[in-house]
Amino acid sequence: MFAGETDALLNRFANEPAGPSLGPYLALLNDRLELPDPELAGVVDPRTNPRDLRIELPGRTLEARIYQPVHSTGPAPIVLWLHGGGFIGGHLRDIEYATSGIAAAGNVVVVSLNYRLAPENPYPAGLNDVLDTLSWIREHASELNGDGRIAVGGQSAGAGLAAGACLVARDNGSPLPDHQILCYPSLDHEQDTESYRLFDGTFLSIAPGRWSSAQYFPTGELPAAAVPLRAASLAGLPPALILAAGRDPLRDDARHYAERLDGPVRLVEYAETMHAFLNFPAVLSAGRHAVELIGTHLREVFYPPA
Repeated sequence: MFAGETDALLNRFANEPAGPSLGPYLALLNDRLELPDPELAGVVDPRTNPRDLRIELPGRTLEARIYQPVHSTGPAPIVLWLHGGGFIGGHLRDIEYATSGIAAAGNVVVVSLNYRLAPENPYPAGLNDVLDTLSWIREHASELNGDGRIAVGGQSAGAGLAAGACLVARDNGSPLPDHQILCYPSLDHEQDTESYRLFDGTFLSIAPGRWSSAQYFPTGELPAAAVPLRAASLAGLPPALILAAGRDPLRDDARHYAERLDGPVRLVEYAETMHAFLNFPAVLSAGRHAVELIGTHLREVFYPPA
């Protein structure tokens, strides 16, 4: 079923009329303005009450949206969630099916963050936003109806930022999140893996020399926080749920990270599914399944049987 649905969606994208010929930055600005199509992206889970939030951090204000389960009976764990978009695009509005569904299915409060993007704000701006927002959540947990427990997660580039934030917190001796959830994570740069050779260009390209990467990554040797797979050690990091897509050039990032983590880790791979499948739950049942799986996993982590 996943294969047929993925083929149909890829064919639909391939047959869309070409847009105007624009330079990469103008094309990016146009993409940022495009609203999600509910026929692909789905809608907000009615079991939640979304509300917008402005997070005041040193020198900047970030937009976020909070999803609280309607029938929540008290304080709950908070999950900071980070959208994908290659570190240059994406928006919290693109993933509302997932963020609201995870809140409802997991009985958690989800804070979906619009972190700063390149090229206007290259590395480490987005990573610093994640680190500072985690600290902000700890300080304001009671206002968010949080119970003190925090997880961090995201999709693609957002998952890379989540992993990088855990590494920085470990190395700085800062409080670690209680759990991390990495969905088809981007954890390296210009990697030569089997999945890159097999699937590059299947919805996503990670080929060397991309304009988007040049806007985000610093020149010279990259710090492990930017490319977590290059960290000398992955010891001492939070337990993890990692989701992979079987037909994704980043598939092996997820596999290799799961293999190297020394704590509790669960790897779930959706066979024959493309990158970013959580963005298209209205047409990809893998996306709907993954939202429920993440929610169930969080319930098992945060609400174990007595």
